[in-house]
Amino acid sequence: MSRRRAHIAMVGVPTISHVLPSLPLIRELVARGHRVTYANDPSVADRIESTGAELVPCTSTLPVAHSDWPADPIAAAGLFLDNAVQALPQLRAAYDDDPADLYLYDIGASAARALAEAQGRPLVQLSPTFVGWDGFQEEVAVHLRKLPGADAYRDRFARWLADCGATTTDVDAFSGLPARALALIPRAMQPHADRVDTDTVTIVGPCLDTEADTAGWTRPAAADNVMLISLGSSYTRQLEFYRQCVAAFGDLPGWHVLLQIGKHIEPEELGTIPPNIEVHSSWIPQRAILEQADAFVTHAGMGSCGIGLLAGVPMIVVPQAAEQFMNADRLVELGVARRVDTADATAETLRAALNDLVTNPERSVRSKQLQADTLAEGGTPRAADLIESMLAAR
Repeated sequence: MSRRRAHIAMVGVPTISHVLPSLPLIRELVARGHRVTYANDPSVADRIESTGAELVPCTSTLPVAHSDWPADPIAAAGLFLDNAVQALPQLRAAYDDDPADLYLYDIGASAARALAEAQGRPLVQLSPTFVGWDGFQEEVAVHLRKLPGADAYRDRFARWLADCGATTTDVDAFSGLPARALALIPRAMQPHADRVDTDTVTIVGPCLDTEADTAGWTRPAAADNVMLISLGSSYTRQLEFYRQCVAAFGDLPGWHVLLQIGKHIEPEELGTIPPNIEVHSSWIPQRAILEQADAFVTHAGMGSCGIGLLAGVPMIVVPQAAEQFMNADRLVELGVARRVDTADATAETLRAALNDLVTNPERSVRSKQLQADTLAEGGTPRAADLIESMLAAR
């Protein structure tokens, strides 16, 4: 494909589970010679600038810590609306005199859609989670509209749309998919994938850095089996769960265990650590480890589901919040996981789940099948090709 250098603008939110999925794609677009700007909160500047993109500071009012988010979905939606209202003037100040040839935006950054529509520029949504399907409004959204506070929220949203310059002024339409969207998840994790409009949505699978994500870790020579335990970056305040993992897998013959506990717990709080367990409080090369692992204990965040499927590794899923419960059930349905809820995560249940995983040959076969399917979706190169084809069409 012949390439013309274009200005591509990505607009995101600072929640880490929404930042990380886009970064490999941004890095690829920069490598292909495009000028890429990325509007987001300065708190994630280091991650964005590491891709070679230019940070456009856009202060966010969203809470970053999971513990600060309301459990009520209407209240959470209100926080995203509040953020969009205050973000749009910042985006206009940055882009009205320097408009992008094409805007990419995270599902949580709806001000970008208003900006692109006002400028008459093409727009592509990047979804780090599943997207709507034919029937979503009737099967899911209709129930949300019946929740307390939903009418007031929708009225406020409609008033903003009427004044913000967007050409899509219906709340449901604006909150839904634009003309083009890329889902950065495995097709296997998309509910009702056969009912997703393929003229609008392309499921490209997880976008990962081919080389960077698989370098930096060496499997111990003496390890017959390797296990990674991680509850992601936002759900790490689970001291008792980690203690049960130590009890379940410590001194397990032939197993080398990497236990990521995050920054809120001190390793000393776990008690005596058996020699076969590595405890990590900071970042570890998760994908590199999973490429060589035999089991993965995860919270079933969509990003972790994606790299688990890409690695072809059986999983013990311990969901913590939001869509993770749905993700966990989906992995069980796919035949590659055992679900253990946090309240039930004793040393005995965890060890039994591991034994079931590694002694079931069908799970290993199914994991490898899904690994091949996920790799075939194309990931980063395919997503970049699609974006360049939209630029060429324009």
